[in-house]
Amino acid sequence: MAIIKKLLVTGVVVTLAAAGGFSWWTKHSLTTGGEPIEFTIDPGSGVASSAQQMVAAGVPINPTMFALLARLTGDAARIKAGSYELKPDTSPRRLLTQLVRGEFAQEAITIIEGWTFRQMRQAIGSHNRLKHDTVKLSDQELMGKISTEFKEPEGLFFPDTYLFAKGSSEIEIYRRAHQAMLEHLNAAWEKRNKELPYKTPYEALIMASIVEKETGQKSERNMIAGVFVNRLRTGMLLQTDPTVIYGMGEAYAGQIRKKDLLTDTPYNTYTRSGLPPTPIALPGLQSLNAALAPAETPALYFVARGDGTSHFSNNLLDHNRAVNRFQRGIMNQPLTESH
Repeated sequence: MAIIKKLLVTGVVVTLAAAGGFSWWTKHSLTTGGEPIEFTIDPGSGVASSAQQMVAAGVPINPTMFALLARLTGDAARIKAGSYELKPDTSPRRLLTQLVRGEFAQEAITIIEGWTFRQMRQAIGSHNRLKHDTVKLSDQELMGKISTEFKEPEGLFFPDTYLFAKGSSEIEIYRRAHQAMLEHLNAAWEKRNKELPYKTPYEALIMASIVEKETGQKSERNMIAGVFVNRLRTGMLLQTDPTVIYGMGEAYAGQIRKKDLLTDTPYNTYTRSGLPPTPIALPGLQSLNAALAPAETPALYFVARGDGTSHFSNNLLDHNRAVNRFQRGIMNQPLTESH
């Protein structure tokens, strides 16, 4: 009888020790340093198969104990397929939570303010963590998969950094960027001065793209927009070089010549009045806001100072003086007309 009691006590002790060891294991970090370990759980995988896939990828877990943990917590059938990362100091319990919640490994792509849609396509098409499912589509075909309202894609995607799971579709990035642009544009449109010379939000988007390309100085964008709004109101030609460059396409070699300014294209604002037919770039939030809340200014002209900023003038005489000073080096020119 004493022997049986001794065996029972021993069994209980062993069981408790095993349970304690298992509990400790579920909370103990699998790795404590180094780079994250990437792994993928295939669609349709059960908990045992998922554990084996992690081991094969280099995740240092005991597959039997991990499967037991998943069954004890009721999570064995809740693991989501996808690409993941095991980061340092992750415990088996936290790893299981990661798989159940679908906390996929996050990749990122950054779309830069002022890029053209062509540059955006190049960046997305060259990202090695995206599923390239739009390569064979023309710009118009791609736009058709995203929107029934717009035909031409230029300007209709918001420049930002977008996070995505490894293997995500390119089209999903385009959809998110397009939706973000519409949300920002519509929000700015709702707060606009109703007397601005835009008939539609799309016209404001065109103006925002011009402002984006005209200056790298964020503090000047409202003034630049104010100048162009004044020109629209008075029927002046916009005469903005970035639209000419856009209309030249691949013929632009880094410099605008006089004949380029005289060569008519739909985007040449030296030969055609009003706004060009589409945006010329992807405007950022500050340019959108500038186009729809431009500075109230009498200025009709501006010229680059050569230091990244611009000098603004209210009339052609003062503008010509500013051009002589800042671009032709004639330093003794007064910048305003004397009265």
